[in-house]
Amino acid sequence: MNSQSLAEAVIWIALFLLISGPVHECAHAFVAWKLGDGTAKLFGRVSLDPIRHFDPIGGTLLIVSVMLSAISNGAAIGFGWAKPTPVNPYNLRGRYADSMVALAGPLSNLALAAVFAFGFRILWANGIFPDNTSAVRMVQLVFLKGVELNVVLLLFNLIPIAPLDGSHVLLDFLEPRIAQDVRAFMNQYGMMLLIVVVIFAGQIIIPLLVPIVNLLIGVPGFLRT
Repeated sequence: MNSQSLAEAVIWIALFLLISGPVHECAHAFVAWKLGDGTAKLFGRVSLDPIRHFDPIGGTLLIVSVMLSAISNGAAIGFGWAKPTPVNPYNLRGRYADSMVALAGPLSNLALAAVFAFGFRILWANGIFPDNTSAVRMVQLVFLKGVELNVVLLLFNLIPIAPLDGSHVLLDFLEPRIAQDVRAFMNQYGMMLLIVVVIFAGQIIIPLLVPIVNLLIGVPGFLRT
């Protein structure tokens, strides 16, 4: 693992634990609160405080998996999670309230990706390349990894497999009878399906990740599959 791989791994971990994970979960909590369920607010989750959203198992797994990935193949990528936001769907108001709460997380990551991309574009226009050879280039590397991480979180969480956010959206738009059958199937096999998705996440997400990141940063062909 070279110095840039180490820098990318540290950036990836820090951004997830300090910004992307907390913003994602806070967005769930805030929208749920506004739609009638104060459960998350009661537990102090309408907050950007990283400590309130840190999951010991998910956070540790993220740190270990990202570092192992960086050591083995030089790529800073891994798997982990923030503390799930408690939501009582029976308190929510509106036919598609559950979907709105679920989509709040991924959409917050899209917003963060756009913010990081804006910073990247400014530095790129001034000839700043992302690497770890100087302070300003390191900032540009943070911007790039911020875009990549948040697009990954956006795409991964929209996969319609429980307990990911996409499953709530899917169930919300199915007919009640069909939704009940799908929910029963998810309860029984959802975790197995999720493990399969995690194993093949690269093949599933990267073909979508690359064009989206390139579009956001405004540099066609910067990332390649």
